[in-house]
Amino acid sequence: MSRMQPRDFIVIRKELISPNMLRVTLGGDNVQTIPDDQESGYVKLIFPTDGKPLFRTYTIRHQRHNEIDIDFMLHEDGGPASSWAKSSQPGDSICIGGPGPKKMIANTGDWYLLVGDMTALPAISVNLAQLPEDAKGYAVIEVVSEADIQPLEHPEGIKMVWAINPHPGQQSDLLLKQLQSLEWLQGSPAVWTACEFNSMKTLRNFFKKDKAVSKENLYISSYWKLGSNEDQHKEVKRQDAEMA
Repeated sequence: MSRMQPRDFIVIRKELISPNMLRVTLGGDNVQTIPDDQESGYVKLIFPTDGKPLFRTYTIRHQRHNEIDIDFMLHEDGGPASSWAKSSQPGDSICIGGPGPKKMIANTGDWYLLVGDMTALPAISVNLAQLPEDAKGYAVIEVVSEADIQPLEHPEGIKMVWAINPHPGQQSDLLLKQLQSLEWLQGSPAVWTACEFNSMKTLRNFFKKDKAVSKENLYISSYWKLGSNEDQHKEVKRQDAEMA
């Protein structure tokens, strides 16, 4: 069976990691179709509707022999995926396609900078855990509340910076302001960024124009857009990529 071909996974358990982050553990026979070492790879959750199926993209947070964890940020106006996660029960099934490629931070910088909001927290967590022990730099993460700050495995030389935003997507310069308040280290950084669309554009401008971060050392992506569903956001991303 192709790893991209949709197949059913079974809900094993779920756990509230923080007030706004829910972890759903999936297993079942088809979990064996996911190759080893896919943490931070993405999967597509598929939800049937009256018309065409809805696809929602999520990161594999943990992978064990016969289970994967997917962390869902819980929105007040939850879309189909977070609504499903909240109501799911052990034994429920969910159709999934993937995994797609992992997006890891470049290993060619003199120091490391990881930036994102709660939607990127699973991918940032995986990236932090695989950095070299002597890595230095920053991880700047926006969360909804102080209670959403998670203890993450990271090298001692990476300073964790947490920013609180109770209204995700409404302060598109919040992450930028956090970066501007930090000491920019010597040498060239490897940068990994994922967040809301308008915040991403603000950060992209900063990295490319203000800091001249090289293309090879910069991964930047928007994971969502305030007021848009995933299909609408995908179209905005496409238009933005043509203009960038």
